[in-house]
Amino acid sequence: MSALEGLIACAGTWQGTSTLEDPHNGIAEESASSATVTPVLDGRFVRIDYAWSYGGKPQEGSLLLGWQKKTETATGHWIDSFHNGDKVMACSGTAPVDGTLSVRGAYAAPPGPDWGWRIDVTPGEETLRIVHYNVWPEGKEELAVDSTYTRA
Repeated sequence: MSALEGLIACAGTWQGTSTLEDPHNGIAEESASSATVTPVLDGRFVRIDYAWSYGGKPQEGSLLLGWQKKTETATGHWIDSFHNGDKVMACSGTAPVDGTLSVRGAYAAPPGPDWGWRIDVTPGEETLRIVHYNVWPEGKEELAVDSTYTRA
């Protein structure tokens, strides 16, 4: 059984809301959001493409998830117009816990140390939840974006 089976079962289009916890002003902003889940390469990968908005400006992102059976490692490559600009964040994780696939990456925050980023994807029969966390260098985690979807 692949760790991606739950996500593969979520193939299709989803509608919901995304809530961004703005670290600059401490205000949460909710927007309409959509997501499309697509198995890739005969189910060896799953791509999640999503769209949302912030301050009235459209945003979009994509997360490509994989599973390496031999090492039991989840892999992810994340791009996002709001958070990453023109960079790809490579992520890795372990087997799903309670159905949630979690991957972690890092980004530069000069002049200080790199910060971490965690993405949790929880598939369900009629729901899909994607939660992003900003991870301080010392390990403290803060909610960044919480997206909850139902089948369109």
